[in-house]
Amino acid sequence: MYDKLKLNLAMRMDKNQNFDYLFSPALSAIYNPDEKNTLRVSLSSAIRNPTLADQYLYYQVGRAILIGNINGYDSLVTIQSFINSLNYQNNDTLEYFNVSAVKPEEVKTIEFGYRTTLFKKLFIDMNAYYSSYTNFIGYKLGADISIVPGLPQPYLNNIYRVATNSKDRVTTSGFTIGMSYFFGKFYTLNGNWSWNELDRHGSTDPLIPAFNTPKNKFNVGLTGQEIENKIGNNWGFGFNYKYVQGFLFEGSPQFTGEIEDYGILDAQINKKFPDIKTTFKVGCTNILENLHYEVYGGPLIGRLMYFQIMLELN
Repeated sequence: MYDKLKLNLAMRMDKNQNFDYLFSPALSAIYNPDEKNTLRVSLSSAIRNPTLADQYLYYQVGRAILIGNINGYDSLVTIQSFINSLNYQNNDTLEYFNVSAVKPEEVKTIEFGYRTTLFKKLFIDMNAYYSSYTNFIGYKLGADISIVPGLPQPYLNNIYRVATNSKDRVTTSGFTIGMSYFFGKFYTLNGNWSWNELDRHGSTDPLIPAFNTPKNKFNVGLTGQEIENKIGNNWGFGFNYKYVQGFLFEGSPQFTGEIEDYGILDAQINKKFPDIKTTFKVGCTNILENLHYEVYGGPLIGRLMYFQIMLELN
């Protein structure tokens, strides 16, 4: 049994000049009952230090200022209460809040995996995870205002999008499965599907998580390598269809919105010349030219054709 089981234990220490020492241990086990099956399980923890932007950014984007948060902010006003104050000309409707200095994000994850081979031609790999976050890094919007004596409404100095941490527990979970089926000596049919979800457990903390991950996406493809037939030898090809479910993309205030579902088809054909150790490839991504956005506020993505020459030096 012991020659079929592998255990790994690791420990990492992080230190940043703005944050204390943080430790993140990890334990994993891999069990191979036979040549065709592999079981994996891991318990891990990790640290994500706030980026330099999360700590020090000061960037005017028009509707707001994206701002780092190394020291915290006091007496910001919620956007909705500021709007209500303007509409009703009553400063008593203002709702103030403080934002604590951003701290490192910590996560603990349990992960299971299984890989198997069926009928000597079908390979399957599955993986599932569950992660629990402490101090999940996100963003909050707040107005910096001044109260002018004699005026029934506040004066707006700036609106900030401030990097901060969630006050409540945040979890993510996901599952992936990938399959490859080899047939006819030269051909492979492959596919994969993934599901990911962030859960804030009903939290009313007005945090912008910026998860920016589709709940579902999948790929289905067919490839051929070094094909030998009446046309000739060493031909290859590949077709792949990718589908991405729509999701909310949360960037800066003016770049937050829904990304719609999209699917794209890619194709390529190649020819290998062993004598000169060179492969010529021509292909096209998004061959059906399904115009789509992958980032809210970004450009429409269309068709791209390419020609490639690969030379083997060894």
